[in-house]
Amino acid sequence: MTEEIRAAIAAERRDQAELLSGLTEEQWQAPSLCAGWTVKHVVAHTTLPFRSSGRRVLWEMLKSAGRFNHASDRMARADALLPTSELLDSLKNNIDHPWAPPGGGPAGALSHDIIHGLDITVALGLGRVVPHERLAIVLDGMKPANVKYFGADLDGKRLQATDMDWAFGEGDTVVEAPAQELLLMVCARRLS
Repeated sequence: MTEEIRAAIAAERRDQAELLSGLTEEQWQAPSLCAGWTVKHVVAHTTLPFRSSGRRVLWEMLKSAGRFNHASDRMARADALLPTSELLDSLKNNIDHPWAPPGGGPAGALSHDIIHGLDITVALGLGRVVPHERLAIVLDGMKPANVKYFGADLDGKRLQATDMDWAFGEGDTVVEAPAQELLLMVCARRLS
């Protein structure tokens, strides 16, 4: 299974590198679904593991009193000042990079890439559909702890994908939508 997930990560990064290569500078500066971040901030964040040492990340975590999201925001804002071409090259040159978030393993790395890819493509209205075999790996790993981490309010709701066999949650209110839209709901992204 790990080889399958690694192949999915590489395919997702390759697809994203191709898509990002075609963006205009205005699109790079456009808002993403990540509150307060442009597309460029998101790419700075997703390529951080390829460009930064563990020492830098640890130092930023210490400066943020252990609050990862705070440190991550500060690093993304600083790294978004890098040339767009440098961020894009960082992605292109690390298609097969073995990075995985602490405790997340390869499935966590795929989730990270897909969710942040959607933060970009949905915000820009590009209509990209993540291949279902990749989405299935991410969705199958969703747990109540993920909902809590992201701060999504799914109380009383059952999410049901209309384009693949996936459901999540308990409740009388059934929310039906394409799988990638439901993933964004789990991640508390605002789609409107």
